[in-house]
Amino acid sequence: MAKTRGKKYQDALKKVEAKKQYALTDAVELVKDIDFANFDATIEVAFNLNVDTKQADQQLRGAVVLPNGTGKDQTVIVFAKGENAKAAQEAGADFVGDIDLVEKIQDGWLDFDVAIATPDMMPQVGRLGRVLGPKGLMPNPKTGTVTMDVAKAVAESKAGKVTYRTDRDGNVAVPFGKVSFDTDKLVENLKTIEDVVTKARPAAVRGTYIKHASIASTFGPSVTLDLTDFSSAR
Repeated sequence: MAKTRGKKYQDALKKVEAKKQYALTDAVELVKDIDFANFDATIEVAFNLNVDTKQADQQLRGAVVLPNGTGKDQTVIVFAKGENAKAAQEAGADFVGDIDLVEKIQDGWLDFDVAIATPDMMPQVGRLGRVLGPKGLMPNPKTGTVTMDVAKAVAESKAGKVTYRTDRDGNVAVPFGKVSFDTDKLVENLKTIEDVVTKARPAAVRGTYIKHASIASTFGPSVTLDLTDFSSAR
């Protein structure tokens, strides 16, 4: 039996025109208006892309620093040694270590949001693939989390860097701020994400690339975006 949504959700849904495609500013303002969480909810954008994720060259994965941050304090760990470890600490990393940090995670500790590693640490960090991979926490060169410039990576993560990747159905979901953010800041973050996703379009894709896009707060109903509003914004 399908799960029945609560009264607050149903009341919020009544304010959304089902077949309407909303301009970016209107969509953001509506999502803010209909949010009913008793905390500062995250707003997320979801793109449905015309990609074949069975093909390796059509699997998107990357990262982008949002101009207005995410509104979330990121706990960042860094796997590094020597001068790189010192640089990570000075840049504001919350935890820095090498094999000791690997062993701590193997023992079950996962109280962090972002993991960064220098290339020389990856043979050791690779042992954590089964633990970090499913949670999207495994350091990866495509997201800038395997790098010798750990100071830059830490600073970007603290400043509001978000990662994106396609799921098996060609969807990309990315958080872009909190309900408490000003509308214009949320719109700017949203445009930044769309621009990055658009530029990551695989060469093999033909026809329409972004088939659908919508935004929603943590518990609220989704609002469909007018994709032409992105084009006019650039």
